Amino acid sequence: MTAITNHMPTAELQALDHAHHMHPFSMQSGFEKKGARVITRAQGVWLTDSEGEQILDAMAGLWCVNIGYGRNELADVAARQMRELPYYNTFFQTTHVPAIALASKLAELAPDTLNTVFFASGGSEANDTNIRVVRQYWSILGKPEKKIIISRKNAYHGSSMGSASLGGMAGMHAQGGMPIPDIHHIGQPNWWAEGGNMSPHDFGLARARELETAIAELGEANVAAFIAEPIQGAGGVIVPPDSYWPEVKRICDAHDILLIADEVICGFGRTGNWFGSQTIDIQPDIMTIAKGLSSGYQPIGGSMLSDKIASVVGTDEFNHGYTYSGHPVASVVALENLRILEEEGIVDQVRDQTGPYLKSKWEALTDHPLVGEAKISGMMGSLALTPHKESRAAFASDPGTVGFVGRNHCFANNLIMRHVGDRMIISPPLVISKEEIDTLIERVWKSLDQTHESLKDQGLMKAAS
Repeated sequence: MTAITNHMPTAELQALDHAHHMHPFSMQSGFEKKGARVITRAQGVWLTDSEGEQILDAMAGLWCVNIGYGRNELADVAARQMRELPYYNTFFQTTHVPAIALASKLAELAPDTLNTVFFASGGSEANDTNIRVVRQYWSILGKPEKKIIISRKNAYHGSSMGSASLGGMAGMHAQGGMPIPDIHHIGQPNWWAEGGNMSPHDFGLARARELETAIAELGEANVAAFIAEPIQGAGGVIVPPDSYWPEVKRICDAHDILLIADEVICGFGRTGNWFGSQTIDIQPDIMTIAKGLSSGYQPIGGSMLSDKIASVVGTDEFNHGYTYSGHPVASVVALENLRILEEEGIVDQVRDQTGPYLKSKWEALTDHPLVGEAKISGMMGSLALTPHKESRAAFASDPGTVGFVGRNHCFANNLIMRHVGDRMIISPPLVISKEEIDTLIERVWKSLDQTHESLKDQGLMKAAS
């Protein structure tokens, strides 16, 4: 058996990694000068790298390790399932117990009429499924021309051709011929950066009504659905004004437009409820799930369909599917993860205890001279960095320059906190304790102080004109 142990010198591991491993969202040549950080172990909210450093993971991996690292229960059920039935597909009128049990449990947890799930291996696949589902739904109802899906600029819905097209990130669309046809994007509800002189309330209404304007321009008869995250995650943890979502729901209902809530990040307790749709009080027709479904321990995702959608799409053969849809090992791991979330009251703990505690600490970061806005919902938060708070000014440097400086200081302080442009973002495991929150905030303050000094030293504390 060929194996690479964690005891190889870090430099050797980094050299092998650079020679043979192409990383996501990375410039491969950048690894020549500085090798990748090699993570070897993890427990709770803490990572250990190949140099023995203990790192507080305030991003829960990629927004996903909701129950924290090192839960042996998930390893145990995976091993047991591998011995009993390591794999079988769910094509050709075949099923297995793990897929049945997980689908049933998800129907129990999901809001109201979302009682059917089409499984995928992750959020990107699930959002590709959603494109197929909504177009098939309207086609069966005799409206095949109703196929345009409206999304938002700066949204992230995955990185396959279909899901990345649904997303509204210009950098992704610049590569590979995206977006695909019949995807349309409107403005995001980012009041801090784009609200101008409007109040948050008025701005929320205005951005929501861009959806109604787009429907009128594209033709109601041609628009199939609107997709959005309850709270934008990878776009910078953009918490919309309170006026935004009620108006979006009104518009979808008024114009017979399906509403897809992408819950890949917001789902399974991240916002203090089981789903972000419950936090913002909407009832979607389709809900995308992944990440926290298994806390990242196995790759699994899915599309939760309302009874209205499932009853129509189910009347014809749906020529769509994935080899690993409802994979038995991934399914039992997801089930065990949901059991832990439920029986240990982790979602309630976020809503009632640690979420409010983190919120009070997080919002106090606006006292720092670099921080103009501190937004948070449950266990996902962001800081808008600015050279001038009163005017909500952007930095004169290229977007992301300041954020990158901040991220590097965080990493040097053994804190995983990402940047999106010049916003700093967190999404820690839901099991983070109050003591660990204190440590997180201490390291954030230290990193902000160091960033502030670096910006002054480099002449970057300048507002865009």
